[in-house]
Amino acid sequence: MPTAVSSLAACPVTLPFALKRHFRKLKDPRRAHRRLHLLLDIVVIAICAVLCGANTWPEVVTWAQRRQPWLRRFLALPNGIPAHDTFERLFDRLDPLAFQDCFRAWIVASCEALHLPHVAIDGKTLRHSGSGSLGPLQVVSAWATANHLALGEVAVPEQSNEITAIPRLLELLDLAGALVTLDAMGCQKDIAQKIRDKQADYVLTVKDNQPHLLEDIQTCLQEAFDDEAGDERLDHWQTQEQGHGRTEKRYYTVLREPQGIREQAAWVDLNVVGMCTSERTVRGQTSVEVRYFIGSRRASAKAYGQALRGHWGIENGLHWHMDINFGEDASRLQRRRGAENFAVLRRIALSLLKQHPAQMSIACKRIAAAADTAFLEEILKVGGNPEKP
Repeated sequence: MPTAVSSLAACPVTLPFALKRHFRKLKDPRRAHRRLHLLLDIVVIAICAVLCGANTWPEVVTWAQRRQPWLRRFLALPNGIPAHDTFERLFDRLDPLAFQDCFRAWIVASCEALHLPHVAIDGKTLRHSGSGSLGPLQVVSAWATANHLALGEVAVPEQSNEITAIPRLLELLDLAGALVTLDAMGCQKDIAQKIRDKQADYVLTVKDNQPHLLEDIQTCLQEAFDDEAGDERLDHWQTQEQGHGRTEKRYYTVLREPQGIREQAAWVDLNVVGMCTSERTVRGQTSVEVRYFIGSRRASAKAYGQALRGHWGIENGLHWHMDINFGEDASRLQRRRGAENFAVLRRIALSLLKQHPAQMSIACKRIAAAADTAFLEEILKVGGNPEKP
């Protein structure tokens, strides 16, 4: 007969990782008399299984059943391995923001200093997570490009867009000193204010959704170009990349202390406007794209160029892995909180896998972790670093 468990204190052995300590503060959303399995057992199993290649709840259970002797070294498992329905019900009730808070506490405690020079924020749609009554789940994620860490995410409310989710995400993060980049969807006055309130700087791409601002930037830059010999506010930087049969040149220009921007005071600490001209040549055919941006940091064209180029690290370093290695786009989890929390599990797993120094692809690291519990333990110690006392 299964035994009901009402607290985490039943676990007889201390988990040898910071994992257990930092997830202990999670609030159990279940009724006390329905708790046949410990909350922390379920959470630890889910994190470990996703690290090892599980992309669905049945796969999580399959992995856990095969690794039950190893799991029993540090988990109580009073009623064995939970069924996949138990995982699904629990994670559909668990607060995603509280879940992420535990992970951030784990990462911060495992690093001597979590310096964040650049944070990219971007949205993603889980295309197969919709149902007859709900559209696909959209999430907005923050990615530390230099640290290769997923810092947090929030779901976009139904019948809304990223503009409403970005301020909620910013509220969760410690961004002091960071340079935060967003695409045109995030080019909003209140978002710029929120970033500055967090003691960070912003770089916002400007497109037609801000027509007056776009027009004023173009006018400011044109006037500066016309008088470039005497305008010391202008700065330039150029890059060239070759590979895969194409050549791409990028020309960055920034204009410090712009004048003539309508409602400039409403864009808090707007100190720089700029443009990036991309010239791409493929098989002898050349195309040109021009993008405009604003920024709060008094910095060079090179610094802004590196930040704008680095922004795409969230596409290559996060979104690509989510779809290719973690099957996120194919996920058919339709319960909103459950889908959001599984997305958090994927980002936790990717962040930990990227911290491990082994020279292997993410896919190979997941296979190695599934096959070798010693390797899995190294990953759980955050990149092989020993747990801090």
